[in-house]
Amino acid sequence: MAYNPLEAGGVDDYPVKVGSMLLTMVDPHVGFEKAYNRWYERDHYYGGCMIGPWLYAGSRWVATRELKDLRWPSGDETIARPTDAGSYVAIYWVEKGHHADHFDNWARTQVNALYGAGRGFAERRHIHTVLYDHVGAVYRDADPVPVDLALDHGYDGIVALWFDGRDGVAAADLHARLASGPMLELLGGSSIEIASSWTPAAGENDPRDVPMDLGTKAGGPERLCQLLFVRGDVRDALDRVRSYTTAVEAAGLADTHLAAPFFTTVVGTDRYVSEIW
Repeated sequence: MAYNPLEAGGVDDYPVKVGSMLLTMVDPHVGFEKAYNRWYERDHYYGGCMIGPWLYAGSRWVATRELKDLRWPSGDETIARPTDAGSYVAIYWVEKGHHADHFDNWARTQVNALYGAGRGFAERRHIHTVLYDHVGAVYRDADPVPVDLALDHGYDGIVALWFDGRDGVAAADLHARLASGPMLELLGGSSIEIASSWTPAAGENDPRDVPMDLGTKAGGPERLCQLLFVRGDVRDALDRVRSYTTAVEAAGLADTHLAAPFFTTVVGTDRYVSEIW
């Protein structure tokens, strides 16, 4: 049946879908916070990502000292080393079916060209920079903002979660089990509107031709990253998120490696740069 936009109405009725994402969590070196924020926002965000083919949305998020202190589980360095590392997160959506068109055919060449032209930023450390494939999403509302539009919608905060499925359970199967119960409990009556699930793209643990260390490893097929999109103060959602991760572990489904809240950045300003340490 031909696609008819006049008859479309739900989250799955339109042809543009997110298929994969780049998630990059970074710390600027102490003393370079403002310079890093401006370089990333005013140059690299666009020159290294947004102008590339098939990458259609992006967003930036920041963890203040207060938010870093609210992370759990304490001492787990699977994702962030140490647990409170990673002040800024940038997230980008790539259209479904075009992962290689963007990352293999454009992005890796582009980043090397930018660094070769002196448009890199040495005074930073990658904590966790990984490409992920989209697994699925669960929504709080009957007529929600689709995850495909989440980065442009203007959410106030996110909580990023990383799990490893127990007993070798693959990420897609783990998502299915969580979506049938625990995720519904998480979202119901909460300020969390979307819970999206992701797993590392093929080859993400292989050596890569990039001009910097990208931080901790992507993880295996049991690795599930979830992004929770929050309306209002992200701190108000954390008790509910902690209950969720506790329930997931108590049910024997997965081990939690990191739960990390972030505020959205205020584009064009240096808000939060003095609050990250």
